[in-house]
Amino acid sequence: MIRDITIGQYYPAKSILHRLDPRVKLVCTLLYLVSLFLFRSVPGYIVATIFLAMIIKISTVPFSYIVRGLKPIVMLLMITVLFNLFLTRDGEVLFHAWIFTITEGGLITAVYMAIRLIYLIIGSSLMTFTTTPNELTDGIEALLHPLNRIHVPVHEVAMMMSIALRFIPILLEETDKIMKAQIARGADLESGNMIQKAKSMIPILVPLFVSAFRRANDLAMAMEARCYRGGEGRTKMKPLHYQKRDYVAYIVVIVYVIAVVLIG
Repeated sequence: MIRDITIGQYYPAKSILHRLDPRVKLVCTLLYLVSLFLFRSVPGYIVATIFLAMIIKISTVPFSYIVRGLKPIVMLLMITVLFNLFLTRDGEVLFHAWIFTITEGGLITAVYMAIRLIYLIIGSSLMTFTTTPNELTDGIEALLHPLNRIHVPVHEVAMMMSIALRFIPILLEETDKIMKAQIARGADLESGNMIQKAKSMIPILVPLFVSAFRRANDLAMAMEARCYRGGEGRTKMKPLHYQKRDYVAYIVVIVYVIAVVLIG
């Protein structure tokens, strides 16, 4: 399960999506996520599916690698589906037993919410798959730059977000190593009830926190050794400049959003 979490990981490739400006990918991803809640009709979902399939094809990221990132949210997906299925009481009753009632509206809402959640995870993952942590930092900082006028430490905020995102795969790898080490020493992490499983996680969480603090301290020392003093007066090694393909990407996403809004 740990290896199936792909959030924050970068997949190197030479696609058009990889070459886009990070600001474009951040804004377009946000527009896409918002668009998922702007329609409730079947044609809207068809348009969203076609658009997402096109983006996956352009990214050249293997579909199996993208789907693998959905495994950790299966439980969340099931809870969302069940809540919408049994708590929505609209339309004709399709099934009733004891306190459980499934209506036509509840079934439709559950399916729609499941699709939205899956598309939301895939869309967010595609951004991190095709954007390096450094590019994400530069993109976030550039988009939030106007907040500098009200004395918001934009560079520091962007740096913290980038570091946190970059630490996700590192900590997942560290967790996997610790779990294997504990299992090799005879630890039982699978059997038992919920409380016993929670207690068995203590030998994993303690060394994981120690490792995380040690890595954070090493990173802080490395930044100080390189005379890092924040964003004031800093220049960019690779300044961000919009290219023709970036404007085309904006146009394509805006046309898609307008289409799903009109379709409803």
